[in-house]
Amino acid sequence: MHRIIAAAAALVLCLPALGQAPRPAIQVTKVDGADGVYIFRNGGHQAMFIVTPDGVIATDPVAYGRPTGGADYVAEIRKITDKPIKYLIYSHHHYDHIAGGKAFKDAGATIIAHWRAKERLAVVQDPATPLPDMVVEDSGTVLRFGGKIVELSYVGLNHSDSTLVMRLPQDELIFLVDLVPVGTFPGLGMIDFHPLEAMESLKKIAAMHWTRMIPGHPGQPGDRLGTKQDVEDHIALQQYVSDVVKAQARAGKCWNPAEAETQFEKYKDMPGYANGRAYTVRRYCGFWGRGT
Repeated sequence: MHRIIAAAAALVLCLPALGQAPRPAIQVTKVDGADGVYIFRNGGHQAMFIVTPDGVIATDPVAYGRPTGGADYVAEIRKITDKPIKYLIYSHHHYDHIAGGKAFKDAGATIIAHWRAKERLAVVQDPATPLPDMVVEDSGTVLRFGGKIVELSYVGLNHSDSTLVMRLPQDELIFLVDLVPVGTFPGLGMIDFHPLEAMESLKKIAAMHWTRMIPGHPGQPGDRLGTKQDVEDHIALQQYVSDVVKAQARAGKCWNPAEAETQFEKYKDMPGYANGRAYTVRRYCGFWGRGT
């Protein structure tokens, strides 16, 4: 009898809290205080789309490893509006965010990306991810459509060599993917991070006029949007981990034992730290230990 009671208690502990539904894999949320701006989330990735009287501007299909992901995104947009999907903007060339663009191309969208993204995608030739129809030069461009303004800015090397900062001046919003993890420790995205140039990119982004940031992954805690303080905090974090690993590199400890042993005590309680620590050490070991 005691065993039965204990097993029942354990089962109860494993169940969702009373009144709380399981988190859906796909979710659309309207951004408060921003006219026609929505966040599309698929698992741990998210994108922004904008509904205007003349049609829809969408970003990042986030369909990598999700064969129906692009079509699912289009279907969610269709639940909100029957207006045509006119534009799809790729944030950068990494497939975990932009795979699945074919569903948008099939829906009639014009695809926009930085020119380096087009070059890289042309080499890989993924059939699910069409090449951009329009490219953004390093000087940036402004998309005006349906009463909305979307500024597409290139601020240099950072998380990639093709990242676009998308700013909606009328809503004081930016959509920024991977460069600033909101409330979490940086992880896998550090693999091709450009340390020195990224710091300059972050300073440029902080100097832009905006108050809220939609990140490419849900912010912590509670899917929150980012703020300029998050950018400043991330600049401080990157400087701190860089300094710690630099000392290890100059002591001849890169990549190991530095990767196995180095801890960033200041950030060890931050969400994502356990998974991200080694990636961060590895990248800065590459920089300070190999000059690359």
